[in-house]
Amino acid sequence: MSIDSTNRIGSIDSVDADSLEAIDPLEVIGTADRLDAVDTLDATDTVDVIDDPGRALDAVNAGDGTPGAALPPASPAAPPRVRTRLAGRAPAPPSRRAAVHSVGAVTAVLLALVAIGSVIHEPVLIPPLAASAAIIHGAPRLPLAQPRSVILGHLMCVAIGYAVVAVAGSSPWGAAVAAGVGLAAMTLTRCPHSPACATAVVIVLNTPAPATFVPLFMGSTALLVLAGWALSRSRPSSTPYPAYWW
Repeated sequence: MSIDSTNRIGSIDSVDADSLEAIDPLEVIGTADRLDAVDTLDATDTVDVIDDPGRALDAVNAGDGTPGAALPPASPAAPPRVRTRLAGRAPAPPSRRAAVHSVGAVTAVLLALVAIGSVIHEPVLIPPLAASAAIIHGAPRLPLAQPRSVILGHLMCVAIGYAVVAVAGSSPWGAAVAAGVGLAAMTLTRCPHSPACATAVVIVLNTPAPATFVPLFMGSTALLVLAGWALSRSRPSSTPYPAYWW
C-alpha cells in the first residue's frame, strides 16, 4: 500500500485490522502538505510521519521492517521567544560617535543656558528646556523636534499657563488643567511638543514675572533650535536637522 506524497490527506478516520496487517509498516510521507489528522491507529504498528518540504528524503522503508536512511540533522533551534520579547521593537542603538556627538551637543547647549543665566542673574535653564534639547538632538526627525513644534508649542503653553494663573491662581489643580489645555492646543495646531506641557505647569506653580521670563524663555527656545541646526551640520554623517521648519 502506498500513499501519494503530493496529495493532501484530510483525515484517516479508521483503519481496520485486516488493512493494518497488510501494511507493515505504514509510512505516511507528506512532503508538500501537512497531515490534518490520524484519528485511530493500532499502537503495535509502526507509523512514521514525515512532513518537511525543505529537506529531501533519502529513502523510505522497503517493506522489510528496516527503516529508511536517516534525514540530515535539523538546524539549531531558534532562540527562545522570551528573548525576542525582552529585546522589544526599539530601534538599534546609535553608533558610539553619534551617541557622543548627541550627548556632547545637549550638554554644551544646556551649559550655555546656565552661563547666560549666571551673567544676567536670572534662572534661564528650566526642566522643559532640558527635555526639549534631548528631543532635538536625540530624535531630530520626529515631529516633536521640529522648530514649528518646539517654538509654537512652548509659546502657546506659556500663554495658557499665565491665563490659568490669571483666572484660577497658582495651585496644583490649575497646573494640571494648564497642561491638559496646552496639549489640546498643540494637537489642534499640529505642533506637538510634550515638554511644553511642563512649561505650563512650571508657570502655574512658580508664577514667574512675565516681563523677564517670557523673553528669556522664548529666546532660549530659539537658541535650542539654532544649536540643533548648527551642530547637525558640524558632523557630515549626522542626521540633518530640521526635517522641516514650518
